[in-house]
Amino acid sequence: MKSLIQAVVVAAVLAAPVASFAQSNAPVTRAQVRAELVQLEKAGYNPNANDTEYPGNLQAAQARVLAQNDAAQTSYGASASGSAQSGRVAPAGAVQPVYFGQ
Repeated sequence: MKSLIQAVVVAAVLAAPVASFAQSNAPVTRAQVRAELVQLEKAGYNPNANDTEYPGNLQAAQARVLAQNDAAQTSYGASASGSAQSGRVAPAGAVQPVYFGQ
């Protein structure tokens, strides 16, 4: 009987963290819905368009938003909006060897 009680206690201790990570079922606010709609519209979804392509257009826009959010979360450092080049300019029409500049 004592081992049964210990097994129940161990199972309860191991199951406790699972319950603590459960998602809340809080209702979505109107502001959150509007923000999501703005994100989808920026990704190319038009809710006023013809509904013949409805699920495909929405899913494509959701995929683009998800990709943008994943890229924003996984990237680090400053944005790479500039460009830099080094070396010399090859004359027009000049053929370069395969390992040029190495």
